[in-house]
Amino acid sequence: MRVNPEDRLAVDTQDPPKPVKKKAPPPPPRPPRERKRSSFWGWFFKWSFILLIWLSFVGGIGVLWYSYDLPDITKLQQTERRPSITVLAKDGTKLASYGDLHGQMVNIKKLPPHVIQALLAIEDRRFYSHFGVDLIGLIRAVWVNYRAGHVVQGGSTITQQLAKNFLQSEKLYDINDRSLRRKVQEALLALWLESKFTKDQILTIYLNRVYLGSGTFGLAAASQHYFGKRAQDLSLYEAAVIVGLLKAPSKYSPSNNPDLADQRASQVLENMVQEGYITEGAMDAALALASLTTESFKGSAIRYFTDWVVDTIPEDLETMDKDLIVTTTLDPHLQSLAEAKLQEVVSERSGPSKMSQMAIVTMTHDGAIRALVGGVNYKKSQFNRATQAIRQVGSTFKFIEFLAALESGMHPADIVSDAPIRIGSWMPKNHDKYKAKGEMTLQDALAYSSNTVSVRLAQQLGLPRIQETARRLGMKSRLPDDLTIVLGTGETTLVELTSAFLVIARNGLSVESYAISRIADTEGHTLYSHQPYIAERVVDPSIAQSLTHMLHAVMTYGTGKKAAIPGFCAGKTGTTQLDRDSWFIGFTPSLITGVWAGNDDNKSMDPTPGSPSARLWHVFMSEMPQSAPPVLQPVSAEPEQPASGGLLDGLIDSLFGG
Repeated sequence: MRVNPEDRLAVDTQDPPKPVKKKAPPPPPRPPRERKRSSFWGWFFKWSFILLIWLSFVGGIGVLWYSYDLPDITKLQQTERRPSITVLAKDGTKLASYGDLHGQMVNIKKLPPHVIQALLAIEDRRFYSHFGVDLIGLIRAVWVNYRAGHVVQGGSTITQQLAKNFLQSEKLYDINDRSLRRKVQEALLALWLESKFTKDQILTIYLNRVYLGSGTFGLAAASQHYFGKRAQDLSLYEAAVIVGLLKAPSKYSPSNNPDLADQRASQVLENMVQEGYITEGAMDAALALASLTTESFKGSAIRYFTDWVVDTIPEDLETMDKDLIVTTTLDPHLQSLAEAKLQEVVSERSGPSKMSQMAIVTMTHDGAIRALVGGVNYKKSQFNRATQAIRQVGSTFKFIEFLAALESGMHPADIVSDAPIRIGSWMPKNHDKYKAKGEMTLQDALAYSSNTVSVRLAQQLGLPRIQETARRLGMKSRLPDDLTIVLGTGETTLVELTSAFLVIARNGLSVESYAISRIADTEGHTLYSHQPYIAERVVDPSIAQSLTHMLHAVMTYGTGKKAAIPGFCAGKTGTTQLDRDSWFIGFTPSLITGVWAGNDDNKSMDPTPGSPSARLWHVFMSEMPQSAPPVLQPVSAEPEQPASGGLLDGLIDSLFGG
């Protein structure tokens, strides 16, 4: 059977079609939150990296900008200082030093542990753990200051303080600079120091460079200056005192403010207890010894004299930045005696007399100052009441008026009236203890310090004559232009008034007081030498002798009787209105001494116990060696014969050398 081709099934000769693969369904979309997180972190890391690059670039430029002029830190181990001034007594005894004082370099490993512990407790508790900048301390200080509303705590480290000290010593900044540049440079230099030196080396450099007041630089110099001992021998309390100076050297100086120094030392000790360096028992024991330590603080009464001497160094002296050795006229024995006797009288009279201050100055007859005390306590007050205090002179001025009277032709035995006097509404009165006699001699009027006689004399003499006489004796202070001048309403200093009296003690020759005899450098080259003063005759010798006799009468039977000492002496008391000032100026054949007593606030004293100035003059001058001069003829209360100008010619010439 055949099948026709037409009847056959059509067969595809091509390859059969491949099966179509189904596409896999797309993955489910991610949650929107995951997509955002991924894109955020990518963006964050990208821009953080870019920002880091820019910050590094800008920071690098900033570091270069702020550090390009930083000083070489190798200079830290070098010391530079201003010239110093050493003041000596006339016998070469050292009295004081001024300027930049540096001691020998100290090694912290040789110091007592409490010295370093005191420093760390008050200045930098984390010194051994920070890298030069204490971020924790800085944050704490910012918070404390914010809460207080003002700066009460600092955040700088010891390393930063050393950096600050170094920058200032290199003259890059002054002490009051608060600029951003200075702060940045301090921080950079602190980091640099930490990378170059060990912690112990930084402490060593710091303790040998830091300023500790009174011109002292470094622990060794401060230890010697304040306590007279080596740094290795400092007690716990002494270490606390010196470390306490770092906050404010002048304010907390034991020489100037012992009470504040003690308070600051107490705070240092409390911090040491908190840090576990010492026990409370050790702190109490240290404070118990504070009173004994206070007595060893330097800053005795000699500083009144030495401060004044330094201020009077000639300005035109060619020092060439040299250290100076200043030899003075001061006698250490007389100075010690003056200090001791002043304290004796203050203890005796300050309560009953309601007096708080005294001053004394002693000179030889050529004007050389042998002793000077300017106040009761230099530690509490450095104001010099012998050279700086300008006070009313009271009745001491009368010696000038009576000198003018003698020069006008009057004599000590001339009779004058001491009856009451009225000038307009003014009626001058005598002292309460004085009893008017109606008539008296000129000598008695001075001896008893009669105010009524003084006013009458002033009317007769005229103010110009009296003022001219005062100027001739060397008084440069302002003088009143009315009759009250003779009652002592004019003002002057103790040194100036004592110098005026000295003209009479010198038999009428002018004089200038002085305290510096020689200035030399440390190599012994003389830079200045006191030249003998060329005296001028300003008072006729016979008149000076007559006035000397009258001043001797003051101390024989007059107001200065209680001040008299064995041998020859002459002087004058002085009391101002309302007993605000007490004076006594007196001289012997070899010395003249002036004394003032009163209160800085001008409060009145109680005159009942007697004159404190006369008392001090007496107890001090009684200790002077007596020169055994010829005996003066007895001075009577009422001389029978008028005293001529030459009454004491031979006698006074023999005493004072005419």
